[in-house]
Amino acid sequence: MSGPGIDWGRRWPHLALGGALTLALFLGVAMLSARPMWQSVPGDMALMRLSFAHSGVRDCRDRTAEELAKLPANMRTPQVCERRRAPVRVELDLDGEPAFAADLPPSGISGSGPSRVYHRLLVPAGSYRVAVRMRDDPAVAGFTQEAAFDIVVAPAESVAIDFDATTGRFYLH
Repeated sequence: MSGPGIDWGRRWPHLALGGALTLALFLGVAMLSARPMWQSVPGDMALMRLSFAHSGVRDCRDRTAEELAKLPANMRTPQVCERRRAPVRVELDLDGEPAFAADLPPSGISGSGPSRVYHRLLVPAGSYRVAVRMRDDPAVAGFTQEAAFDIVVAPAESVAIDFDATTGRFYLH
């Protein structure tokens, strides 16, 4: 049994046109993927980023003996803490000059989440003395964490300053 078939002899102009359009589209996409050249940082500049999340301390107090006696046995925790966390103060200096300073509020609806910072600094390529300080406890007069780094950044290089809460130290990467 033979049925109606495709007459490829009369379809070749359509196939050629379809192939040509596909090739033109492919070449156009390939050309636009390489041009225009785009750089996130100008050629003679470098990028420094201060980026981390850290939780401030909570305001806690010890319960009195009378308070503990009034509570059921399964709820007798010796301390009671507020849910809201303290804001975190962060300062960054480049070569002794202030470059960034902020009081970072805690995140979340009730203020119980970590404070977050992401700050970009475009600087000329070269060597720098970077000092970063943080205070996560407002009861402390000075800063609770401090670090200083001597770094050399090349043109178009990106350096990130991060904080590791498990070690309590700032680090570069």
